[in-house]
Amino acid sequence: MPRIDNEARATAAQCRHYAMCKIDYLATGLCPSGPEKHFVTYYPQGRMDLYRGLAEGRIPVTEALLDAADTCTMCGICDAQCHFVTGMQPTSVMRALKDYVEEFRRAKGEVVRPAEDQVLRKLREIVGRDWVSNDPAVLWTYADDPFPLAGPQPPRYVVLPGTTEEVAAVVRLANALNLPFAIRGNGGSVFGFVFTDGIVLDMNRMRAIAFDLDNWTAAVEAGVTSFELQQEACRRGLRINAAEPAATVCGNLVCTGTFSTWSNVYGTAADNFVDMEFVDRDGRVFRLNDKQGPNHFAFAHRVEPSPGICTKAFVKLHPATDDEEGLLVPFEGLDEAVRFARELGQRRIGLAVAVLGAHYIAAFLSPDETLAQKLKAALPEALGVNFMVFVTGDQYAREAVRRMTPAVIDADLLRLLTLGLPRLLEPRWLNLIGEYEGRERPYELLCRPEMRPIVEAALQPSPETITEAVPEGLRPFYRDLYARPEMTDMVWLNMHRIVSARMSRRKHMFAFLVYLPPDKPAVIHEILDGFAQVAEANGIDHDFGFLTPMDFGKRAILEYDYYIDHTNPAEREKIAKAMPELDPWLDALAARVPGVLSLKYVFSQGCSRKENFLYQV
Repeated sequence: MPRIDNEARATAAQCRHYAMCKIDYLATGLCPSGPEKHFVTYYPQGRMDLYRGLAEGRIPVTEALLDAADTCTMCGICDAQCHFVTGMQPTSVMRALKDYVEEFRRAKGEVVRPAEDQVLRKLREIVGRDWVSNDPAVLWTYADDPFPLAGPQPPRYVVLPGTTEEVAAVVRLANALNLPFAIRGNGGSVFGFVFTDGIVLDMNRMRAIAFDLDNWTAAVEAGVTSFELQQEACRRGLRINAAEPAATVCGNLVCTGTFSTWSNVYGTAADNFVDMEFVDRDGRVFRLNDKQGPNHFAFAHRVEPSPGICTKAFVKLHPATDDEEGLLVPFEGLDEAVRFARELGQRRIGLAVAVLGAHYIAAFLSPDETLAQKLKAALPEALGVNFMVFVTGDQYAREAVRRMTPAVIDADLLRLLTLGLPRLLEPRWLNLIGEYEGRERPYELLCRPEMRPIVEAALQPSPETITEAVPEGLRPFYRDLYARPEMTDMVWLNMHRIVSARMSRRKHMFAFLVYLPPDKPAVIHEILDGFAQVAEANGIDHDFGFLTPMDFGKRAILEYDYYIDHTNPAEREKIAKAMPELDPWLDALAARVPGVLSLKYVFSQGCSRKENFLYQV
């Protein structure tokens, strides 16, 4: 047997399966074989899984595995992409996979070639020979994700349909053969939802976008990601309410209704689209606006199956102005931060709005986990900042915000702080701020306009300064990256959401989402305390994520995060013990407090009207 590199094996096992290596979010280009072959097997995420599968003895060497290894060009793109969000550098795994294959060939190992059975032939008749596989190596790359409460489940076939008609034909064939099937968008799901022992339909080939500017919509096929649609919308001076960047637009709409900090003005669920096209479980095609179709705008307060396979969404487009910028408003306490965010919603001030905790802010600003941990500690200890309200707006909204609060971190100051972050966290600078004895809070001093030249002189902000925090081999890449204005532009970063995946840089993240009434601080604290107590009782790392007001401040969505090492059996056991405690507690709270609802009930009901689950009548 060829040798397994244990360090590469450990790196491969840590793959978060966020599919960020499948979108060109840093303008680095993509792994060349991925867009050509489309199977996840040919992207860095798939090759990480292949090496883990070999190391664990789960897969043999197959034709597809050899091809996946051979088509890796060792270009290094995956190092830049993956390090930006997780801190990992997967090129070592790609090298180890190629070394394994080379050693296997020298030893004249036997290559497994799966037989073509009748089902495979029928599937190939529908989608074409190149777009279906039963190769064990390919199947393994569709078998698992970091969700610790479900083991690997390889399918029997992976199919990549190219049209709605092909999707419908595959569904009808699966039903005729009594084969279960599961739908995979871009492979970014981390809750064990996209696995089956039957057929996996990977929607990656369905990638068309058609803009109808007269009707303010974009018709989006099932394989298009949020980042890709947002990028195309921006090129036209528009925007969408985007999900996580690697999530498919159609899949996220169906699953969660798509929410973000922009839900403050754009809403969620049915607010995000004009119509959607589905293939139902029997292989029939329908649209939500069909009078004779099923009513998926309604909401049932229970866990429901999805309406079917969404093959196209007609997504709403929104105007953008050229004077939009972001602001951060610092706060010591959560209650005052929530009150401020809610008031912005009530007064219709700003666009994207969110209350952020120190953990989120530190991850957002820092290109390195060590630097992020230092910033997370420094924000409350040296600057007196436990929370910030993030808001984007035009010049009129920003003027209103400045009149409402004594301290604001504007776009220029944020750029200085970001590019000078390593200097900001040096003890001499933090001690200088901490020793200030004026009546102002430390963060108020930092935000004073007359301090700006002093801050700039002390921090020496530049792409060269910020890249001191990253590994030496990646510094040229990061210098070029941070020379681009969008990398310190709060509006661009928040629209495209490329830094949100950094929240899982240290460990895999479980995000718990709860709708709630933001005018009830006692309820908010009860929710935060409840999550914290369960986490502490089970020894789980945890932190507040964000809170965004919705529907003019009448409701809000709150995220609380648990963090575990999904490769550690002891940590998997912790989350397995914690999860059963959360649902009964949240359900009891929801029964007692109108407006409280766990997002788990919205899963697969994302097409419903938000009013049907935010309010009880």
